Amino acid sequence: MNRPRKPSGSNPTLIIGALLAVAIVVGIIYQSQSSLDEDIELIAIPEQVVEPVIQVPAVPEAAIPSAPEPEAQPEPPMVSKSPELPSLDNSDDFIRERLLLINDKQAFSRWVKTDDLIRRSASYLDGLANGVILSKIFPLTPPEGKFATHKSDGSIWLNAGNYERYGSTINAITSLDMSSMAKMFHFTRPLLESAFSEMGYNPRQMDGIILQAIDVVLATPIIVEPIMLSRESVVYKFADPALEALLPMQKQLLRTGPENTKRLQKQALTLQQTLLNP
Repeated sequence: MNRPRKPSGSNPTLIIGALLAVAIVVGIIYQSQSSLDEDIELIAIPEQVVEPVIQVPAVPEAAIPSAPEPEAQPEPPMVSKSPELPSLDNSDDFIRERLLLINDKQAFSRWVKTDDLIRRSASYLDGLANGVILSKIFPLTPPEGKFATHKSDGSIWLNAGNYERYGSTINAITSLDMSSMAKMFHFTRPLLESAFSEMGYNPRQMDGIILQAIDVVLATPIIVEPIMLSRESVVYKFADPALEALLPMQKQLLRTGPENTKRLQKQALTLQQTLLNP
């Protein structure tokens, strides 16, 4: 896999525990699908294409507190010690095994079958922090069925029935235990820092990217009312300029519906609090 290159004039870094939750959580985030004849969703509010950035945005910095060291306890004989972390290049099986202990649901299991889990997670979170879904880096479960709209009084509306199409992904993300994910983050932090270092980020920038990715999810508006669309040629857009101006990931969240967005935001908030209060 081609590793992400350091952007000109900046330093980069990131985290996995946060990924599979936010991506999770966020995550959501769904890959492009087939042909125009097979699914109109390909042309309906499509995943945004990331254009080359002339001026690289500032990389956020933050500090996620380290987990407190447990108090020393007398150890009975033959107590096994915590396993040592493997090298970044040989970490896939080690990471996958522990993630599946946290969640063994079918959808989640498929997500973590990919290779280079730590590096992919770092790249994916880096994208999420900028509101971009890098579905080719970390493909999640695509929505089921066809994208649907209806017309009323001469206007085009997003069908509420579309929200059910994201059930598999939403359920997989919301079934993650955030306390366990936070522990996984602290345990694997050296590997994550190595992956972010390859992207040019220092540890504080890694923490800032993770927390910013969570903030993007939390800042997504909850739209309870029917959502009006506009159509230019074959492309659907949000008719409300304020919604159309949202980040690509936030627009994907809107497409999952208000209840699913609330569920994802609850997970994101729990992860944020757990990371900041170990």
